[in-house]
Order: sequence, then structure tokens, then C-alpha cells
Amino acid sequence: MKSPAEIAVKYESVGKGKTELNALKTFLLGILAGAYIALGGLGSQIASCTAADPSSARMISSVVFPIGLFMVLVGGAELFTGNCLIIIPVLSGKAKLSGMLKNWVLVYFGNMVGGFLIALIASTSHIYSFANNALAEAVINTAVAKANISFSDGLLRGILCNVLVCLAVWCSFSADEVAGKVLALWLPVMLFIICGFEHCVANMYFIPAGMLTSAIYGLPADGLSLFGFFVTNLIPVTIGNIIGGSVCVGAMYYAIYLKK
Repeated sequence: MKSPAEIAVKYESVGKGKTELNALKTFLLGILAGAYIALGGLGSQIASCTAADPSSARMISSVVFPIGLFMVLVGGAELFTGNCLIIIPVLSGKAKLSGMLKNWVLVYFGNMVGGFLIALIASTSHIYSFANNALAEAVINTAVAKANISFSDGLLRGILCNVLVCLAVWCSFSADEVAGKVLALWLPVMLFIICGFEHCVANMYFIPAGMLTSAIYGLPADGLSLFGFFVTNLIPVTIGNIIGGSVCVGAMYYAIYLKK
């Protein structure tokens, strides 16, 4: 197992490589990551929609949802929230700030495309009719709740979420074998789902899924709108995710292990 200091050195190289990747490849890998996270979200919704109580539903979801990050890290894709760690090679001078920002923009919108595509396919193929439309109702309720979150709640939950997501990525670098990586990434992601934190890339699936399901199934979705998606949710959650991943994890570990 690699020590935290060894992980920091390794991520310097990995993060630098991300900033130098071809723009088209970066965008395509972003689409894949968005789709993988969305599939994890879809699976978690199916598994938990008929749970007896909210606590059981969250626990069931937390077991399934990390499959998305597993596919990102082991299968190979570019996830915006995980890439907040690119601040490490930027602070150490190994990568350029412009390269990090280019990566973030391309990956962010790639993730959005991937999440929307899974929401579109799932809704139009009537996957949400599962359990006599119980899944459809759960999908809409989730989207409505997320699209009406307060700015402060979205920001703070976004910070805590990406602390755990980036710790999952960080811890996965401690292992060289797949089994070790899986265990390392699974536990922090489980915790963020149990706690109900906010992940901007997951929300790129959850909210469009609710909007499409409402339209296709003719079910009410009061308070669900594009404004709620982009402004009410994505803006504060994305800012929170950047703070949590780049400042609380990336910059902190740089200061501890790499700053001369």
C-alpha cells in the first residue's frame, strides 16, 4: 500500500497528464464518466425505491451508487469532481492553471452530456415504470427536492460531498490491485450518499431524469424547472464541490506532503 506522501507524488504526475490530454479525448472521457455516475445513480434508485423507510433507502442506495465511481476509476474516464485534485500539480508547479481550467470546463460539460443521455434513455425506455411507477415517483421527488435546495445548503453539502469523493479517489491511489482500489473508493462514497450530500455530476442525471419522467409519464413535478436545475442547484453545488475537492483535500495534502 502506498503512503499518503507517495500518493501525493503519484497524483502530481497523473494530474499533470490530465491537463495535457487532447481536448476531444478529454470531452469524450467526460461523457463516459457522466454516464457511469448516472448509471450508478439509476441503479441506486431502482434498488431503494420500495424501501420500507428513508433510512433503509439511503443505506441501500449507498451500497449501489459507488459502482459509478468504480467504473470511472477502473474503466477509465474523466470526472469533474475527482479532477478538482488537479490543483495539486498546479500548486507544485508541475501543471499550468490554464490546463486545469481547460480540463474542468471540458470534463464538466462532458459529464453533463453523459448524465443527460442516461436520463433520456432510461425515461424513454420506460425503465421508471418499475414497481407500478413507484420508481418514477421516487425519481421525480428526488429531482424536485434537489431543484429547490437553498444556496447555503447546496454549497455546504457540495463541500462535504467532494471532500469524500476526492478522498475516495485519493485512497484508491493507495492500492495497486483492483480489489484494493474498489474497497478504498467504496467506503467514502457510501458515506456521502448516507449523509445526503450534493454531487454536481450526479445531479446532472438526477434532475433531468425527474424532468423527463414527469413529462413522459404525465406525473406532477411542482417546482421542477430548468432554473431550479442550473441556477438553484448546479451553481452552489458546483462551487461547493470545487471548494471541498480543491481546497479541503487537494491544497491541504499539497501543503502537508509536497510544499517545500
